[in-house]
Amino acid sequence: MSEPTHAPTAAPDHEPRLVVESGVAARVAVIIEPAIVDLGYRLVRVRVTGQNGCTVQIMAERPDGTMNVEGCEEISQAVSPTLDVDDPIQAAYHLEVSSPGIDRPLVRASDFERWAGHLTKIDTSEPVAGRKRFRGILRGVAGQDALLMRDDAKSEEERDVAIPMRAIAEARLVLTDALITEALRRGKSGLPPEMPPAEDIAGPKKGRGKSLGPRPKKAGKTDPQDNNEEE
Repeated sequence: MSEPTHAPTAAPDHEPRLVVESGVAARVAVIIEPAIVDLGYRLVRVRVTGQNGCTVQIMAERPDGTMNVEGCEEISQAVSPTLDVDDPIQAAYHLEVSSPGIDRPLVRASDFERWAGHLTKIDTSEPVAGRKRFRGILRGVAGQDALLMRDDAKSEEERDVAIPMRAIAEARLVLTDALITEALRRGKSGLPPEMPPAEDIAGPKKGRGKSLGPRPKKAGKTDPQDNNEEE
């Protein structure tokens, strides 16, 4: 198995997302991403849900991984008229703009590098090593693969797995005390999160136009999970 990356790499401003949306959310993403990039931010994720009738949730951040309330408001004001013109959603909707939050989605290769050492859940669009759902300690990136040390592997299963990033349908950090502590420490210092050396990553224990108005959310606040996502 390939060795994980040992040090963080600077994320390019226009690094492409490897984990993207489908359906209506994908159309919204295509429309709004140029406006977000022009402001100096990066799109993380778009989700269209049935919350409050219909809600368009946009996650974005600066290239260094930071975000604040002012940035959310700036993006909200920029994308609202763009969505009104292109009109991808055939219903009235609420617009929410937020930071990715602590238990954030991982959508770029640099995300998998920055957050190595933390508990992560990954769902794939096709079977990898005989399964489509994984949970364990993220160990960085090797080539085009995300490396994960599974904490739910059975005795006869391989704990270390390389998951092709092209096959990842969704990946996100799991909220833990260690993740909260790291996010707060980095936030107070004004620095983006960084990847620890591979040898310092602890192994897991086994078994374990019609807009109803922009509503920018506080940076760092996670979005509510909703099972009524429109595709």
